[in-house]
Amino acid sequence: MNADPLPRQEPAGPTPRNRMGSGRYFNREFNADTVKIGLGQQAISDRPDLMIATTLGSCVAACIHDPVRGIGGMNHFMLPDLPASELEGAGMAARYGSVAMERLINALLAAGAERRRLQVKLFGGGRVIESSYDIGGLNSRFALDYVRTEGLALAGHDLGGGSARRVHYFPHSGRALRRLLRPEAAADTVTRERRFITHLSQAPEEGEVELFTPADPEGS
Repeated sequence: MNADPLPRQEPAGPTPRNRMGSGRYFNREFNADTVKIGLGQQAISDRPDLMIATTLGSCVAACIHDPVRGIGGMNHFMLPDLPASELEGAGMAARYGSVAMERLINALLAAGAERRRLQVKLFGGGRVIESSYDIGGLNSRFALDYVRTEGLALAGHDLGGGSARRVHYFPHSGRALRRLLRPEAAADTVTRERRFITHLSQAPEEGEVELFTPADPEGS
Protein backbone atom coordinates (compact mmCIF):
# COMPACT_ATOMS: atom_id res chain seq x y z
CA MET A 1 0.00 0.00 0.00
CA ASN A 2 1.29 3.43 -0.91
CA ALA A 3 -0.77 5.55 1.44
CA ASP A 4 -1.40 9.19 0.64
CA PRO A 5 0.12 11.51 3.22
CA LEU A 6 -2.23 12.96 5.77
CA PRO A 7 -2.44 16.76 5.96
CA ARG A 8 0.79 18.15 7.33
CA GLN A 9 0.44 20.58 10.21
CA GLU A 10 2.93 22.59 12.20
CA PRO A 11 3.72 20.98 15.55
CA ALA A 12 1.97 22.60 18.50
CA GLY A 13 3.46 22.90 21.94
CA PRO A 14 6.90 21.76 23.06
CA THR A 15 8.82 19.31 20.91
CA PRO A 16 8.81 15.85 22.54
CA ARG A 17 11.94 13.90 23.25
CA ASN A 18 12.22 11.61 20.25
CA ARG A 19 12.03 8.00 21.41
CA MET A 20 13.86 5.79 18.98
CA GLY A 21 14.95 2.23 18.34
CA SER A 22 18.60 1.23 18.42
CA GLY A 23 19.23 1.14 14.65
CA ARG A 24 19.82 4.62 13.24
CA TYR A 25 21.15 5.52 9.81
CA PHE A 26 20.74 7.94 6.92
CA ASN A 27 18.58 6.58 4.09
CA ARG A 28 19.82 8.06 0.83
CA GLU A 29 16.83 6.86 -1.18
CA PHE A 30 14.40 8.83 0.99
CA ASN A 31 16.95 11.48 2.01
CA ALA A 32 15.93 11.04 5.63
CA ASP A 33 17.40 10.18 8.99
CA THR A 34 16.01 6.73 9.72
CA VAL A 35 15.26 4.78 12.87
CA LYS A 36 14.97 1.03 12.33
CA ILE A 37 12.87 -0.81 14.91
CA GLY A 38 12.53 -4.51 15.59
CA LEU A 39 10.33 -6.85 17.55
CA GLY A 40 9.27 -5.33 20.88
CA GLN A 41 10.46 -1.84 19.96
CA GLN A 42 8.69 1.41 19.17
CA ALA A 43 9.65 4.90 18.10
CA ILE A 44 7.83 8.24 18.07
CA SER A 45 8.83 11.59 16.61
CA ASP A 46 7.50 14.87 15.23
CA ARG A 47 10.56 15.58 13.06
CA PRO A 48 9.66 16.23 9.40
CA ASP A 49 13.05 14.88 8.30
CA LEU A 50 12.85 11.55 10.14
CA MET A 51 11.61 8.16 8.94
CA ILE A 52 10.86 5.01 10.94
CA ALA A 53 11.40 1.65 9.20
CA THR A 54 10.82 -2.01 9.99
CA THR A 55 10.64 -5.38 8.26
CA LEU A 56 7.65 -7.64 8.95
CA GLY A 57 6.88 -11.27 8.31
CA SER A 58 4.17 -12.64 10.58
CA CYS A 59 4.58 -9.60 12.83
CA VAL A 60 2.37 -6.53 12.68
CA ALA A 61 3.36 -2.88 12.93
CA ALA A 62 0.90 -0.15 13.84
CA CYS A 63 1.65 3.36 12.58
CA ILE A 64 -0.32 5.85 14.66
CA HIS A 65 -0.51 9.56 13.85
CA ASP A 66 -2.04 12.77 15.16
CA PRO A 67 -2.37 15.03 12.07
CA VAL A 68 -2.97 18.20 14.09
CA ARG A 69 -0.05 17.73 16.46
CA GLY A 70 2.13 16.47 13.60
CA ILE A 71 3.45 13.54 15.57
CA GLY A 72 3.38 9.79 15.03
CA GLY A 73 4.93 6.52 16.01
CA MET A 74 5.37 2.90 15.03
CA ASN A 75 5.52 -0.34 17.02
CA HIS A 76 6.37 -3.93 16.04
CA PHE A 77 4.80 -6.95 17.75
CA MET A 78 4.64 -10.69 17.22
CA LEU A 79 1.72 -12.20 19.14
CA PRO A 80 -1.61 -10.75 20.29
CA ASP A 81 -1.83 -11.52 24.01
CA LEU A 82 0.63 -11.33 26.87
CA PRO A 83 1.10 -14.57 28.83
CA ALA A 84 0.77 -14.22 32.58
CA SER A 85 4.29 -15.64 32.92
CA GLU A 86 5.73 -12.51 31.27
CA LEU A 87 3.89 -9.84 33.23
CA GLU A 88 7.12 -8.80 34.95
CA GLY A 89 9.21 -8.61 31.79
CA ALA A 90 8.91 -5.06 30.51
CA GLY A 91 11.05 -5.59 27.42
CA MET A 92 9.54 -8.92 26.43
CA ALA A 93 6.00 -7.74 27.13
CA ALA A 94 6.27 -5.17 24.35
CA ARG A 95 6.56 -8.03 21.85
CA TYR A 96 2.85 -8.66 22.35
CA GLY A 97 0.18 -6.59 20.67
CA SER A 98 -1.90 -5.87 23.75
CA VAL A 99 1.08 -4.20 25.42
CA ALA A 100 2.69 -2.70 22.30
CA MET A 101 -0.48 -0.85 21.30
CA GLU A 102 -1.09 0.55 24.76
CA ARG A 103 2.49 1.73 25.15
CA LEU A 104 2.63 3.43 21.77
CA ILE A 105 -0.66 5.25 22.32
CA ASN A 106 0.39 6.33 25.81
CA ALA A 107 3.73 7.62 24.51
CA LEU A 108 1.97 9.70 21.86
CA LEU A 109 -0.52 11.11 24.36
CA ALA A 110 2.33 12.01 26.72
CA ALA A 111 3.99 13.90 23.85
CA GLY A 112 0.91 16.04 23.18
CA ALA A 113 -1.25 13.96 20.82
CA GLU A 114 -4.98 13.67 21.46
CA ARG A 115 -6.66 10.27 21.41
CA ARG A 116 -9.72 11.46 19.46
CA ARG A 117 -7.44 12.55 16.59
CA LEU A 118 -5.32 9.40 16.33
CA GLN A 119 -5.29 7.68 12.95
CA VAL A 120 -3.96 4.14 12.59
CA LYS A 121 -2.38 2.27 9.69
CA LEU A 122 -1.62 -1.45 10.07
CA PHE A 123 0.92 -3.55 8.19
CA GLY A 124 2.21 -7.11 8.20
CA GLY A 125 0.64 -10.35 9.35
CA GLY A 126 1.89 -12.38 6.40
CA ARG A 127 1.73 -16.17 6.39
CA VAL A 128 5.47 -16.69 6.07
CA ILE A 129 6.07 -19.30 8.79
CA GLU A 130 5.15 -22.95 8.26
CA SER A 131 2.89 -23.75 11.17
CA SER A 132 -0.33 -25.57 11.99
CA TYR A 133 -1.97 -22.20 12.60
CA ASP A 134 -1.74 -18.85 10.87
CA ILE A 135 0.32 -16.65 13.20
CA GLY A 136 0.11 -13.69 10.84
CA GLY A 137 -3.66 -14.06 10.65
CA LEU A 138 -3.92 -14.04 14.43
CA ASN A 139 -1.88 -10.84 14.59
CA SER A 140 -3.91 -9.19 11.84
CA ARG A 141 -7.24 -10.00 13.44
CA PHE A 142 -6.02 -8.78 16.80
CA ALA A 143 -4.83 -5.47 15.36
CA LEU A 144 -8.09 -4.81 13.52
CA ASP A 145 -10.17 -5.80 16.54
CA TYR A 146 -8.07 -3.57 18.80
CA VAL A 147 -8.58 -0.50 16.62
CA ARG A 148 -12.32 -1.12 16.45
CA THR A 149 -12.72 -1.88 20.15
CA GLU A 150 -10.74 1.18 21.19
CA GLY A 151 -12.72 3.45 18.86
CA LEU A 152 -9.67 4.55 16.88
CA ALA A 153 -9.77 5.69 13.26
CA LEU A 154 -8.38 3.12 10.80
CA ALA A 155 -6.74 5.15 8.05
CA GLY A 156 -5.48 2.15 6.08
CA HIS A 157 -4.14 -1.37 6.32
CA ASP A 158 -2.10 -3.87 4.35
CA LEU A 159 -2.34 -7.22 6.14
CA GLY A 160 -2.07 -10.90 5.32
CA GLY A 161 -0.90 -12.54 2.15
CA GLY A 162 2.18 -14.71 1.74
CA SER A 163 4.96 -12.12 1.59
CA ALA A 164 7.08 -10.27 4.09
CA ARG A 165 7.02 -6.48 3.98
CA ARG A 166 9.26 -3.52 4.58
CA VAL A 167 7.48 -0.43 5.89
CA HIS A 168 8.76 3.14 5.70
CA TYR A 169 6.84 5.57 7.87
CA PHE A 170 7.10 9.35 8.21
CA PRO A 171 5.69 10.10 11.68
CA HIS A 172 5.33 13.87 11.22
CA SER A 173 3.08 13.60 8.15
CA GLY A 174 1.63 10.13 8.69
CA ARG A 175 2.77 8.99 5.24
CA ALA A 176 3.47 5.24 5.00
CA LEU A 177 5.03 3.22 2.18
CA ARG A 178 4.99 -0.57 1.95
CA ARG A 179 7.20 -2.84 -0.15
CA LEU A 180 6.65 -6.57 -0.54
CA LEU A 181 9.89 -8.53 -0.25
CA ARG A 182 11.16 -11.48 -2.21
CA PRO A 183 11.69 -14.59 -0.06
CA GLU A 184 15.48 -14.26 -0.18
CA ALA A 185 15.29 -10.64 1.00
CA ALA A 186 13.08 -11.62 3.94
CA ALA A 187 14.99 -14.75 4.99
CA ASP A 188 16.58 -13.21 8.10
CA THR A 189 13.27 -11.76 9.30
CA VAL A 190 11.44 -15.06 8.90
CA THR A 191 14.26 -16.95 10.64
CA ARG A 192 14.14 -14.61 13.65
CA GLU A 193 10.37 -14.96 13.93
CA ARG A 194 10.56 -18.76 13.65
CA ARG A 195 13.19 -18.90 16.39
CA PHE A 196 11.05 -16.73 18.64
CA ILE A 197 8.01 -18.96 18.19
CA THR A 198 10.11 -22.10 18.72
CA HIS A 199 11.54 -20.79 21.98
CA LEU A 200 8.08 -19.84 23.24
CA SER A 201 6.77 -23.33 22.55
CA GLN A 202 9.74 -24.95 24.26
CA ALA A 203 9.78 -22.76 27.37
CA PRO A 204 6.49 -20.86 27.62
CA GLU A 205 6.59 -20.71 31.42
CA GLU A 206 9.90 -18.90 31.80
CA GLY A 207 9.39 -15.69 29.87
CA GLU A 208 13.14 -15.25 29.41
CA VAL A 209 13.59 -15.42 25.66
CA GLU A 210 16.36 -12.93 24.87
CA LEU A 211 16.48 -13.03 21.09
CA PHE A 212 15.78 -9.35 20.51
CA THR A 213 16.83 -6.07 22.05
CA PRO A 214 14.41 -5.30 24.91
CA ALA A 215 12.32 -2.18 24.51
CA ASP A 216 12.58 0.63 27.01
CA PRO A 217 9.29 0.94 28.94
CA GLU A 218 9.12 4.55 27.70
CA GLY A 219 9.86 3.47 24.12
CA SER A 220 13.24 2.56 22.66
